[in-house]
Amino acid sequence: MVQQLLDTVARQPVIWNTFRAIAEFGFHADYALIEQELQPFAGDQRRRFLDFGCGTGQFARCFPKDRYIGFDIAPHYVRYARHRHQRDVCVMDGAAVGFSDGSFDAALIMGVFHHLDDATVSASVKELYRVLRPQSTVLMVEDIPAQNRWNLLGRAMHWLDRGDNIRSVAHYQRLLEPYFTIKRSKTILSGICDLGVYVLTRNESL
Repeated sequence: MVQQLLDTVARQPVIWNTFRAIAEFGFHADYALIEQELQPFAGDQRRRFLDFGCGTGQFARCFPKDRYIGFDIAPHYVRYARHRHQRDVCVMDGAAVGFSDGSFDAALIMGVFHHLDDATVSASVKELYRVLRPQSTVLMVEDIPAQNRWNLLGRAMHWLDRGDNIRSVAHYQRLLEPYFTIKRSKTILSGICDLGVYVLTRNESL
């Protein structure tokens, strides 16, 4: 019964987006990370950004419209993102990305990999490496266990989110090799949600 209710909520982009926005206090921490680590409006105006598993397109507004592409495996999320944000968003599987080699200069992965098993993450990482240009940066943000044992709401949010593959930094590094290196990592609290922040650099020795 509970599982069916969660499935119903997940199929309603407006409801789920609103719920997550409340839990993360309007996503202010996430927006600040994107501005700091990817600097989408600074520097080379030709830079192109990939929103890898964009979901409802919540973070599309952080990027210049003409240099942003997002994709997600869920058609109902993609339809919502297109209508709500008027951006270039498509249905696609992260393990088989339909873009040419070296199409992007940076990528955002926001809360995607903790929903996927190791084999799917590894396949997605290989594809991400292929579609990024040399010297590209990736900002990866994933849910982690609540750092404060009294954060009961955060623990409940993990259960509702149904991300069954919470991983350590070392575990992610093993999945990222040999394509990416974790340049730096930290933990933050976004509303009631504990998040792991990973800034990745593309390995150029392959």
